[in-house]
Amino acid sequence: MKRSGRIAVLVLVVLALSAIARPAPSLAGGEVRVLVQFAPGRGAAVRAALQGAGGNIHYQFDDLNTFAVSLPEAALRGIERNPNVVLVEEDAPRYLMSQETPYGVEMVQALDVWDANRDGAFDAGAPTGAGIKVCIIDSGLYTGHEDHAANSSRITGYLSGWDTDRCGHGTHVAGTIAAVNNDLGVVGVSPNVSLYIVKVFGDDCNWAYSSTLVDATNRCVAAGANIISMSLGGTKSLRTERTQFDALYNQDILSIAAAGNDGTTAYNYPASYTSVVSVAAIDSNMAVADFSQQNDQVELAAPGVAVLSTVPYVETNSLTVDNVAYSANHIEYAAYGTASGALVDGGLCTATGAWSGKVVLCQRGDISFLDKVLNVQNSGGAAAVIYNNEPGGFLGTLGEGASSAIVAISVSQEDGQYLVANKLGQTATVASALTQPASGYEAWDGTSMATPHVSAVAALLWSSNPDLTNAAIRTAMTSTALDLGTAGRDVAYGYGLVQAKAALISLGGGSPVDTPPTVSITAPTGTVAGTVTVTANASDDRGVTQVAFFVDGQSLGSDTNGADGWSIAWDTTTATNASHTLTAVATDTAGQTATSASVVVTVNNSTTTVTIYVANIAMSGTKAGVNRTATAVVTIKDTTGALVSGAAVSGTWSGSYTGSVSDTTGADGTVTFTASAKRGTSFTFTVTNVTKTGTTYDPALNKVTSATYQF
Repeated sequence: MKRSGRIAVLVLVVLALSAIARPAPSLAGGEVRVLVQFAPGRGAAVRAALQGAGGNIHYQFDDLNTFAVSLPEAALRGIERNPNVVLVEEDAPRYLMSQETPYGVEMVQALDVWDANRDGAFDAGAPTGAGIKVCIIDSGLYTGHEDHAANSSRITGYLSGWDTDRCGHGTHVAGTIAAVNNDLGVVGVSPNVSLYIVKVFGDDCNWAYSSTLVDATNRCVAAGANIISMSLGGTKSLRTERTQFDALYNQDILSIAAAGNDGTTAYNYPASYTSVVSVAAIDSNMAVADFSQQNDQVELAAPGVAVLSTVPYVETNSLTVDNVAYSANHIEYAAYGTASGALVDGGLCTATGAWSGKVVLCQRGDISFLDKVLNVQNSGGAAAVIYNNEPGGFLGTLGEGASSAIVAISVSQEDGQYLVANKLGQTATVASALTQPASGYEAWDGTSMATPHVSAVAALLWSSNPDLTNAAIRTAMTSTALDLGTAGRDVAYGYGLVQAKAALISLGGGSPVDTPPTVSITAPTGTVAGTVTVTANASDDRGVTQVAFFVDGQSLGSDTNGADGWSIAWDTTTATNASHTLTAVATDTAGQTATSASVVVTVNNSTTTVTIYVANIAMSGTKAGVNRTATAVVTIKDTTGALVSGAAVSGTWSGSYTGSVSDTTGADGTVTFTASAKRGTSFTFTVTNVTKTGTTYDPALNKVTSATYQF
């Protein structure tokens, strides 16, 4: 089942081109498209100059002081010479790269099965799903999609129209299973598997009867399917249905279904029949999704949050005000089309207003998106534009089964606030278009998205040895799943995250291609107090997905983004003043873990305030021709006379050289600052502040605050 409110994420993958100094070649009509950077505070003047030169402004990037604009080529020289313009450069083209690998394909170890060296090609003799047939019972499949058309010889189906899909759900599921490895779009978990499509949901994408499902499974059997994949379900258990799936299992068919998206402990069917594998959804951090059902029938977990796959349409959205286009997202289930009108501020749009023929800006919050849009619609508004109430953009929905007669889009908080402050009364145009059928890609949430991962892994395993039984495939997946959550099988993750490579090895079909990670604690050491940063080094031949930190075996939390190093903050005031043991556990892309060596630190959070001061400023100087360099060595002590390390010292130079500096004292309690000038004679250094966590700086205790060196 798909979670109510599709998450439609636009993924743009670009191939960087070499920058060039001169603008782009002429476009049609003798125009060039360029990026024009303006001097701070001169945006209005440059905008006027661009528009006066016949320019069409596409974007305004306020944080970059830049316009993207198409200009008549003849006007380019004048813009380049404008004193308010800092830079004019080509708005260079960017091209879609060959193919995206959705994170779930890696997470379930599919590439470890058929592309161990990650060269984009199938490994010789590797299982790819070939010879196995997965029957998808869903809303159909748009076979004209670029990521399915090349697989058409392996795709068949039942019921007239099975090869079309107005909903998109079935096409999305099919893409996760079998999107072709063709240098386009995405790649599926089992790219060479055969598909049999049984269409049970019509263009309304609503529901089907249990009897329709039973009939569909019979069609799957007649087509020779090995696996039945069902991203669907309902809350009522039926004896007829249960009997059917039990019989299918006895016929060596493996049925796999979505656990459900209500975020409760309720059972959903057919997933909760014992003869069916029930699949829960997890995110890219391997945490169970908040919408995923949790009950004792959950058997396996798989990626089900922001899963990128194929859809049978392309959606485009924009908001244009005063010739500037703003990035926008369609509010799901709102009307498509184009509407124009004067831009007005509707506040939170919690009630109707005098908005006839207007494009109404609504701030997110207080009431549902549906109520906001209907308030605009009922006021005669031409379109609704909902802007975020926190930084960045968002994706919204009116709710499954709801609709509107007017176009509705969402924009970022930054754009919304700018428009309210600067553009009210201007003509605004909202455009939202859906091209269908077309080869599109979107990221969706749901146990519907998790289910095809498991179905495809089963196909990979079966293709390694077609003589295996459904029970053997099922056992291989459950016995080798990466245990998540509570140790052993639990209600959230079942046996854990399905692992294709590990399951294949258990069936005698390969050997490990991955090595465990390595990890070590790098800081802190010795005695600690207050809040400190615990850091670790972690590495792996494929990649580290997270590092978890522990104090005396108790979790401090995890870092899942090592771009700036692996670390976590530790408030030592929550621990006793005593020795404590720090460890770190790293997890790699294959789910393998490693634990660091222990590091013992001493917590000493004294109740007595430590006061620090400047004990000395030692000045010296050197000459080199006309150059003069002064050095100030600042010593920090506490009131016991102890040298203080780790104190942040800030100060200023005056005299022959002026400027502000800051640095931290070393183990000897000193920090050194230098200043240079030509033919300088007098250099003065003044300490302006000293800080260190857990201490108090008292300037009144300073032995010296300022010192001068005279050449």
